[in-house]
Amino acid sequence: MNSSQFAEIMELAVKNEEEAFEFYRKASLKINEPSLKALFKELAEEESGHKSLLLGYLDDSMKTLKFKDSADYKISETLPLPKLTAEMKYTDAIVLAMKKEEAAMKMYQEFAEASADKSQKETFMELSKMEKGHKKRLEDMYNDTAFVEAW
Repeated sequence: MNSSQFAEIMELAVKNEEEAFEFYRKASLKINEPSLKALFKELAEEESGHKSLLLGYLDDSMKTLKFKDSADYKISETLPLPKLTAEMKYTDAIVLAMKKEEAAMKMYQEFAEASADKSQKETFMELSKMEKGHKKRLEDMYNDTAFVEAW
């Protein structure tokens, strides 16, 4: 992958963050349940922050991207994709968000695998870690709500 292709992919990554922001923002407007509305607003804010981070990286004000690696419980991989509805259950909303983060994580992993350049590969792996961290957070939330223990 040459530097022009890398720049195109990074611009695509920025566009994906914009689309994720819009998805979560619109979901927060569509959903009636207050805690879900708040969750989607928070996710929208995070995606906006990701866009800013990527733009900083692209304009060289940020030289490297580093994210902590997270565990991957692979919960979202075992669940069907629910449809966004105004009356969706809390756990379905979390699954929907997990699926979006899973797709982004996999996209960056595929870009890393396709990169021959070490620096580009590392950048994509860091972006994959970023998405994996969000997926883990959502999987933790899912575990806390879908598998509530009865005392």
